[in-house]
Amino acid sequence: MIDLTGLETRPAQTWGALRLVPLVRRAPIEDLRLHAKVYGDEPTVVALPDRSLYTAYVPHAFVASWTGDGTPAAAYGTQLGQPLRHVPIRIRHRMARRADKNRLRFLPLHLAMEGFLALCFGGPELAWEEWSRESLRHGLSPRIEEAYSGAEVRGLEDALKVFEIHPGQCGLLLYAGDTLASAFVVPHPEDYRALHPMLVRDMYGDLIHEYALWYPARDFTGTLDAAAISSLADLRAAAVRVEREWAGFHDSVMAAGLLRAPERVQEIYRMGRFTLNRFLPAFERKAENHIGEMISDGAGRTAYLKTFRLSEAQVRRGHLLSELAAHGWHMGETAAALRISEPLLGMRLRRAGFGHLLRQDVLDGYRKALNDGTRRTRRGGAASPPA
Repeated sequence: MIDLTGLETRPAQTWGALRLVPLVRRAPIEDLRLHAKVYGDEPTVVALPDRSLYTAYVPHAFVASWTGDGTPAAAYGTQLGQPLRHVPIRIRHRMARRADKNRLRFLPLHLAMEGFLALCFGGPELAWEEWSRESLRHGLSPRIEEAYSGAEVRGLEDALKVFEIHPGQCGLLLYAGDTLASAFVVPHPEDYRALHPMLVRDMYGDLIHEYALWYPARDFTGTLDAAAISSLADLRAAAVRVEREWAGFHDSVMAAGLLRAPERVQEIYRMGRFTLNRFLPAFERKAENHIGEMISDGAGRTAYLKTFRLSEAQVRRGHLLSELAAHGWHMGETAAALRISEPLLGMRLRRAGFGHLLRQDVLDGYRKALNDGTRRTRRGGAASPPA
C-alpha cells in the first residue's frame, strides 16, 4: 500500500476539466531533497543493463540528495540546460545512476515506464509451437507505448500558472474529468515550488488527454448551517468541518484506487534510510491502474511519488502478458484461465499489438476458426447444419 502518512489534503482548485488537489506536510523531510536538471528537446536513448535501449523524449532528470545521519540535505536548485544544436540524440547510461556521494540522478516517470515496457520483454520462455521464430529469438522487441506531453493536455499549462501553492505544500494529485491522472509528492516545500511548473513537461496517458477535452470537473460545494453560525468563531469552525469532510471524501473515494497496494514492487537504489522503488499494478480490467516510482523511508512512508495512469488499452496489454507469463506462455492453459477459447485469445493478442508473436499460419487458423463459428450460428443462437 502507498503510505501517505504525514501528508494532508487541502481544498481542490479547478480549471475547466482539471482538478488540482494539494498535499501538505506539517513537518517537511529535511534529510532528502530533490532538484531537476532540465534537458533540451533532443530525444534521449538510455542504455540498459540487459543491453536493450530505451528511447523517449526526456525533458528533465531528478537528482536526489540525502544525508546519512539525518541532518538537513543541501538543496542544489533547479539547473536549466541548453538544447544541444549539434547533437541530435542524448545518450544516458541507466535510468538511475549515482551522480556523486549521496546524490542519485534518475529519469522521473521514465523509470516507471521502462519497468512497464520490460514486462515479459523476453517473450515466450518455452518454445511452444504457436510462437514465431522472431518472438522466440527477440521477444517483444521493439515494445512501444505512446503518451502525451503535459503541454498537449488542454488547460494544464494555464491551471498550473494560476494554481495557488499552499504553505507547506509538498505534493499534488491531478484529475482530468475527476479521473485521477497522476500523483506527485516531494520531500520538502521548497522542492515542490521549484518543480511545480515542470508538471506541464511530464507525460500523461491518452485517457487523461481525452477527458481534459470532453469532461468538465464537477462542483463539490460544502454546506453550512446558517442557523448554527452566530459568530466568526462559529463560521471558522464550520469551514474547518467542511474542509475535513472534503478531505475525507477525497482520500477514501477519489484517491482510493491510487492508494491500493501495487502488485509488483522493484527496488532500484538504496539511499541511506530511503529506498527508490518502481511499481506495477495488478492490471485489473475496468479499474484504475497506475505505474510509478517512489522513495520511501524505513517505515514505508512516502517521501517522493510520481505516477502515470494507464489507459484501458495499456491495461489490456499488461493483463494479457501477465496471464501468459503466469501460465508458461501456453496458449491453451492461458485461454482456460481467462475462460475464453484459444482462437479468441489469439485474436485478443493481435488486437493488443502482439499478433507478430504468433506464427502466421497459427494466427490464420485462429481467425478461420472464429469466422467458421460465426457463420455456423444463426441469429437465434441455433447452429446451422454443415454445408
